[in-house]
Amino acid sequence: MKAKVAAGTWAWAQDATGHSVHKVDRRLAGCTRSRARPPGMEKRYERMLKQDVVKQFSVHGESIVAYNPLPVASRQSLGTDAAICDLSIMAQKSKRQLERDEQIYQLTTLVAGEFSLQEVLDRLAEAAVKVTGVKACSIRLLDEESGDLKMRSTYGLSDEYRNKGAVTRSDPVIEAAFAGEAVVLDDMRVDDRVQYKEATIKEGLVSQLTVAMQFRGKPIGVLRLYSPRPKRFDEDDISMARAVASQCAVAITNARLYAEAIEGTRIAEQMRLAGIIQRRMIPEKPPQVPGLDVAAIYIPCFDVGGDFYDFLEVGANSIVVAISDVMGKGIPAALMMSCFRGSVRAYADIHSSGEAIRQIIHRLNKTVYKECDEGQFVTLFYAIINVKDMTITYCSCGHEPTLLVRDGQVTDLDKGGLVLGVDPDAEFEIETVGLQDGDCLLFYTDGLIDASNFDGELWGRERLLAVAKKFSKGSAKQMVETILQYRRRFVGLARQIDDTSIVAVKVDRTAGPGARSGTGS
Repeated sequence: MKAKVAAGTWAWAQDATGHSVHKVDRRLAGCTRSRARPPGMEKRYERMLKQDVVKQFSVHGESIVAYNPLPVASRQSLGTDAAICDLSIMAQKSKRQLERDEQIYQLTTLVAGEFSLQEVLDRLAEAAVKVTGVKACSIRLLDEESGDLKMRSTYGLSDEYRNKGAVTRSDPVIEAAFAGEAVVLDDMRVDDRVQYKEATIKEGLVSQLTVAMQFRGKPIGVLRLYSPRPKRFDEDDISMARAVASQCAVAITNARLYAEAIEGTRIAEQMRLAGIIQRRMIPEKPPQVPGLDVAAIYIPCFDVGGDFYDFLEVGANSIVVAISDVMGKGIPAALMMSCFRGSVRAYADIHSSGEAIRQIIHRLNKTVYKECDEGQFVTLFYAIINVKDMTITYCSCGHEPTLLVRDGQVTDLDKGGLVLGVDPDAEFEIETVGLQDGDCLLFYTDGLIDASNFDGELWGRERLLAVAKKFSKGSAKQMVETILQYRRRFVGLARQIDDTSIVAVKVDRTAGPGARSGTGS
């Protein structure tokens, strides 16, 4: 004998041949209490009673009406009728299960949705109450630093109960929940594990179920359900609470990641704007100086960086060329660079003598020493080019030496001293060198020669010298572009980790002011 529930309002039981054995009018009785018969069914019920095949019996406390179209001898045992009733009860349970499954599914929309963390918590607390049919719910999240479980959301609880006091990780209920147990308190009014009994009694709470919310094996908080009745929670409730807690953990983690993504986007936008502001500190165009052809370029490896170069006119016939590299990368280096650039401009003197440069370097060194933390420093190459006398007076403070390319030969301009910020009383050497038509001065930061390919091999100083010697006859702009082109061929698409700055100054007395000058970024 097998039984099934047919569509509509009829329940059927069939034998092995598929013939109808029992037919139950579920509108009339249908495994429900007979007092629930709808109006208009009484006459039909009376007609059925006149048939000697009609039976009225009780199964599992339910009043059942059934009839059999077969002869009395073919009637089946009461066990078949009980099976029909069990099927109806199972159908009712299945309906409740479907409703719960649908509610749990709605929780998954929170997992996939783009909601703020607080919005997710509030929705989950409400959903947990509706899914389990209890009075109230609370969600506490673990604060890793303090070890406390902060109340982040409630549903069905008063503000007074919500703010009753702290719950720590050492609480016995929390410890058991984090250990994997579903902790049921049948009567919170008398359970010694309850920390705030008076608040519990005042709130009208009796039983409590606590399950941990975990993500990838790590506890992140607890979900608590409350009922005004003792011994409210059974195995079905525990299974349901675990399912809800699991969805809560994923949704909470997703919301946190979403908040981090939003914050990351905000920071990235601020970094982009900071990079725009910093690049405004780099001269947009090189100066137009009679007798000089100037070109420059700045390539940050991040949005912001620690390199800078600047041009300042001092007197009627002189121009300052300063190029610097602040130790470090990113935001800290960019902030220090901005401060140092302001100092360079503030200390620039209208005099172009070597003694004036020495005083400027001493002032900058003391400023960096005061402003920088221990272990931080700044490199600087500071030069004054006198276009009347066609000389360069310079000081290299731990910076890459400027290259003087003349007739295919390279001379390092390396006189100076220590990096700035190490010794406030450091002494620096100043040198003056005469310039000739066709000379090319190449100022650069170490990011140019420290660029590496995928094999970790550096482009290096020797390759730079080879390119500088070969193309020194061209304009300053051609020199800068050729150097970068040759370096790009060497490093390929390998990501670089340091900023690059290049300034090229070509001596050409026949050139007009800025005739071939150029810059780039």
